[in-house]
Amino acid sequence: MRVMVDAQYTVLKPLADRVLVKIKSSEEKTTGGILLPTTAQSRPQGGEVVAIGEGRIIGDKKVDVSIQVGAQVVYSKYAGTEVELNDYNHLVLKEDDIIGILETDDVKDMKPLNDRVLIKVAEAEDKTPGGLLLTETTKEKPSTGTVVAVGPGPLDEEGNRSPLSVSAGSTVLYSKYAGSEFKGAGGTNYIVLRVSDLMAVLS
Repeated sequence: MRVMVDAQYTVLKPLADRVLVKIKSSEEKTTGGILLPTTAQSRPQGGEVVAIGEGRIIGDKKVDVSIQVGAQVVYSKYAGTEVELNDYNHLVLKEDDIIGILETDDVKDMKPLNDRVLIKVAEAEDKTPGGLLLTETTKEKPSTGTVVAVGPGPLDEEGNRSPLSVSAGSTVLYSKYAGSEFKGAGGTNYIVLRVSDLMAVLS
């Protein structure tokens, strides 16, 4: 759903733990240069934070929004409400719907937020145990990978961060249908998911 803001309003101030993100424009062309119709353009999952709320109260403690204005962020695909403001598409969403902060153009450098972890996905097997060569469509989607970075942890009832139970470098087994998938530089696959979607640490 998209909300059109009347042209007389030029400023939108988010409330509580909400954040206003100016959405990156969709890719209008394929890598081969073919112009895509609007319906075929994938919805972007990132943008720049242009305004933040004043934070929220947890217990008797005020907790500020941990993201700064100007940060480049990635958010959950179906989160928030789209708003057209000053001729640009924006998204108003809760801070918890922001997956991570991108400090470079490469996904491997993403800083996950809250209880999320960034995982480098293990390579899919090219052959069956019997030696048959697998095509891209028949390869089993891996559900193991190496933790690249972890978020600071969720907030407890008193507004303090609880550290996560996994650390960077751990090899983990995760739920196959959870998280948000990304392709890094060089075609490496990454996934960001909540620590609750991890099933085991492998060693």
